[in-house]
Amino acid sequence: MDDQANLSVKDQVSEEEWKARCDLAALYRLVRMHGWDDLFFTHISMRVPGPDEHFLLNPFGLLYEDVTASNMVKVDLDGNVLPPSRYGINPAGFTIHSAIHAARPDVKVALHLHSDDGVAVAAQKRGLLPISQLAMNVYNDVSYHEYEGIALDHDERERLVADLGEKNLMILRNHGTLAVGDHPFSAYVRIYLLEKACRIQIKAQAGGELIEWDEKMQDRVFGQSSEIASNDLFKEIAWAAVLDRVRRESPGFDS
Repeated sequence: MDDQANLSVKDQVSEEEWKARCDLAALYRLVRMHGWDDLFFTHISMRVPGPDEHFLLNPFGLLYEDVTASNMVKVDLDGNVLPPSRYGINPAGFTIHSAIHAARPDVKVALHLHSDDGVAVAAQKRGLLPISQLAMNVYNDVSYHEYEGIALDHDERERLVADLGEKNLMILRNHGTLAVGDHPFSAYVRIYLLEKACRIQIKAQAGGELIEWDEKMQDRVFGQSSEIASNDLFKEIAWAAVLDRVRRESPGFDS
């Protein structure tokens, strides 16, 4: 009998890759905990540490509460599954995430959602409005990508990364939201702020006349929040706290 077949996934990958797998599985559980999941039609990816251009995606068809470190699927930039797996990947997810990881070596994590509030704002001509502190925390970091249908055409990758540029958030028109980061917490806190800002915007639009802040205030608030988000020690402390929450509320992700 092949001894390799009896090894766990943890025993077959590097310590660094296993940590990436656990962090990514935790992100999927967080998406579920926030109610941002869309069955299994959204996707989060994480770059595998090392010289190879490999990244991890969820096994397509599994609900996010069933995603674990061991069942993550590793792919290269050509879409080859490494090693072969019983699971496939979301083709649209590969289009989006392969484009980002190829174009942005600074990105370790990319997170894409189809939440109700995110899609509602993505369907508005003006997109995100500077009407809340939460919105202004991320307002200057948001890019936009025009809708081209379901992201199955690999030619769209060039346009998507051109629209993203050096920013870390994107509203995909009529489609959803996207965040990238150099750390799991960076991507998570960015999408958290954007999604909450979208939710507040939809609620506020059901009321009276909105108060929109000018560029001076937008720049001020964005600068204030950026100082916190760029602190490496804060990212490690905050991510450890988030992981503890996932262990309490959605155990088993790191198996």
